[in-house]
Amino acid sequence: MRIGFIGLGIMGRPMAKNLLRAGYSLVVYDKTAPVSDVLSLGAEGAASNREVASRCDIIITMLPNSPDVYEAVLGVDGIAFGARDGSILVDMSSIAPAVSRAISGELQTRGVAMLDAPVSGGQPKAVDGTLAIMVGGDPAVFESVRPILEKMGSSVTLIGPVGSGNTAKLANQIIVALNIAAISEAFVLSTRAGLDPEVVFTAIKDGLAGSTVMNVKVPSILDGNFEPGFRIQLHIKDLVNAVDTAHDLGVPVPLTDHVLETLRELEREGLGAADHSAIIRYYEELAHTEVRRRHP
Repeated sequence: MRIGFIGLGIMGRPMAKNLLRAGYSLVVYDKTAPVSDVLSLGAEGAASNREVASRCDIIITMLPNSPDVYEAVLGVDGIAFGARDGSILVDMSSIAPAVSRAISGELQTRGVAMLDAPVSGGQPKAVDGTLAIMVGGDPAVFESVRPILEKMGSSVTLIGPVGSGNTAKLANQIIVALNIAAISEAFVLSTRAGLDPEVVFTAIKDGLAGSTVMNVKVPSILDGNFEPGFRIQLHIKDLVNAVDTAHDLGVPVPLTDHVLETLRELEREGLGAADHSAIIRYYEELAHTEVRRRHP
């Protein structure tokens, strides 16, 4: 089976490599990112999205945002114009649910099925192949590609029809963002009160306040390491999609609105490419307090 993979950025590159290591044949394309290291592992290159689709029965996309996916699928030399009847598009990007549904509708007229299958876990879990994958689409189509998805994720869940995967991802991103903001407030408070933040972390991480987010992000915060596992600018994109979707549904999301504005302020300060754990920098500046590991 030959799989197309479009989008070899910070997430797509390790995901594609995991498929190659699992023995799948890949045809890859990215209009900006280099692909040489993926080609060196045995992938074949292509010159366009259309060419990838024409050479594969299953096409995976991992792109930054809704307009990028729309262009890759329905734009000039897009996937839709190369895909054969019976092909499957698995869009693993995190985009607006309404856009997923619109693209799926266009593909259906061409005999192409679609799943939206966004992921959670950031670059470390993309590398390890332990992503959480949330899928929307037809159950039979889902079952046909499940073995492929399981090479990239340790949790693969069908949520509902197309668009459901991205709706679940928006819920995920709200929880992650608010969790980091809560961690930031709590650790700035305790540090300003004179406590050692590393000791506070040890004391609370296994209690009710503990979370995967805390366990992953606090050690990096203590080291002052804000190298991106998931960039602030990408979390802004996700929360904008979440707020827009919430407004369309008439659902109030005041906490999400607040954290979105915090992220935008950090982006204005030049931290858009930093990891989203840099949310703590906002609270550190307000309190004139840094939460860092204390060395003897």
